[in-house]
Amino acid sequence: MKNPSLYAAIDLGSNSFHMLVVHEVEGACRILAKVKRKVRLAAGLQPDGSLDEAAMERGWDCLRLFAEQLQDVPADQVRIVGTATLRLATNIDRFIGRAEAILGHSIRIISGEEEAATIYQGVAWTSSGTGRRLVIDIGGASTELVIGEGTSAELLHSLHMGCVTWLKRHFPDGELSEAHFEQAIAAAQHELSPVAAGYLTQGWQHCIGASGTVQAIQEIMMAQGENEQITLAKLHRLKAQAIACGRVEQLQLPGLTPERAPVFASGLAILIALFDTLAIEHMVLAGGALREGLIYGMLGTRQECDAQDRTIDSLIARYQLDREQGERVRNTALQALKQLQPDTDSDAARMLARAAMLYELGLCIEYKRAPEHAAYIIRHIDLPGFTAPQKGLLAALLLNQRDDFQLEALQAQCALDGERAVLLARLLRLAIILCLRRTRGTVPAFALQRDGNRLILTLPAGWSTGHHLRASELFAEARRQSALGWQLDIVEA
Repeated sequence: MKNPSLYAAIDLGSNSFHMLVVHEVEGACRILAKVKRKVRLAAGLQPDGSLDEAAMERGWDCLRLFAEQLQDVPADQVRIVGTATLRLATNIDRFIGRAEAILGHSIRIISGEEEAATIYQGVAWTSSGTGRRLVIDIGGASTELVIGEGTSAELLHSLHMGCVTWLKRHFPDGELSEAHFEQAIAAAQHELSPVAAGYLTQGWQHCIGASGTVQAIQEIMMAQGENEQITLAKLHRLKAQAIACGRVEQLQLPGLTPERAPVFASGLAILIALFDTLAIEHMVLAGGALREGLIYGMLGTRQECDAQDRTIDSLIARYQLDREQGERVRNTALQALKQLQPDTDSDAARMLARAAMLYELGLCIEYKRAPEHAAYIIRHIDLPGFTAPQKGLLAALLLNQRDDFQLEALQAQCALDGERAVLLARLLRLAIILCLRRTRGTVPAFALQRDGNRLILTLPAGWSTGHHLRASELFAEARRQSALGWQLDIVEA
């Protein structure tokens, strides 16, 4: 019997085939299966435009793995699409005919423009932030560029360059030399030149990468102790490290998987060209792309809503959290942050707000170790809209919401520098204490000032005499923070 809450999307890409199966629950998508196989279909393209037999066999073998998972999904809730290599192949009918027989479902070959638009939808529904986005997806045989805002794509192109085709064309002998990199970068810049002016004119506030290349780069940076922000300087450092390895088959970098290594250099060259040509300052990894766009297209979701907000709402419903109390703590914490930093960094404020909304998450297990339980849940649950570094910061803040500080968690996360992460934890703890009454109108007026590591919390005159519990908790918190060299003064005026 088919399960009406299941949805599946399959992307027959030029480098990898991907399958995503989700269960719609509490207004959100819970991932049940996420399968990826390196097929390198583009490597099988012959000079005459046909796919060789070996590439097609690799594809069919992969689809046999996917077929069983689709048996419980309603046919009208399955989407299977082919992209760049299947658009180019001259013998596509033979491959598709057998592929459809294996899967028991029809396959659509989508245009580059439709692929770009669907990728944008996947990013819009799984990534956070407001304002105009530049979305980039480097595939095996094509690269999609989209500028949009909210869920609306405004400018999009699909370019004929990808990590598999660039590998064959510009690193054919496997040598990782400066000359080969410069050749690959120049070729990518040439491909970009007809469309670059339009993107530069349109402009954007955030740049998001939605490809395996971007994911691999972020994983390498994190393994090397960097934060999640990808910059041109970091890309050039990775290029130098790749050249030092000498050859594609000898490419070994901390955080780089053997599966991604063969096409890493070619994808890196394309990304360097994109950063240079489009003057990109920094990029972060997307939470989803083509497959997620197909899924949300079937769900018919149209309301404008931040991806992180949807995830937080789903967690509040699933774990039966007290939304009103979470909002009270959030507003208090953000008020404190704004008093210290009027030009508050939006990423820091966003993560402080998310932690405040979820601070009681661990109570679903038990009270005594609730902060540990909350951190564990966040580290191990799927959180659409949150990057891996953001999950690490969120878990660290929840772990440090009360009792003794766990500084190693705040230092280990890489979404923010350690000093800012510590400040957010201190503010979250103060907000929780100030909101202990859990009722409207009981949070006192306060002023917060900062002098280096010293915080000065000013409360109304005589407040402590009528609020013994909260006053006691504040003074205990001052002792904890002072023991670590962070003075916290509680004054009344």
